[in-house]
Amino acid sequence: MKIRPLHDRVLVQRIEEEEKTKGGIIIPDTAREKPQQGKIIAVGPGRIDEKGNRVPMNVKEGDRILFGKYAGSEIEIDDEQYLIMREDDILGVIEG
Repeated sequence: MKIRPLHDRVLVQRIEEEEKTKGGIIIPDTAREKPQQGKIIAVGPGRIDEKGNRVPMNVKEGDRILFGKYAGSEIEIDDEQYLIMREDDILGVIEG
């Protein structure tokens, strides 16, 4: 299935964190927090401003991003978990 976000929304796949701490302690699934990093899978065309002009998105497909703990809505596509969120919910882009 292919999905195309509307307006200023993006489709994000979470990037799973390591199961071990730096000290070698294994963290069980029940104690692990959901990751707040993701990879953008699809990007909408951008929002429309008050004058009717389209404002282009500042992110693109493939960008690694940081987002808030409760940002976006969780959806499932082809047995894969994704988030769909507004561009405003993105805190930053991870470069390098």
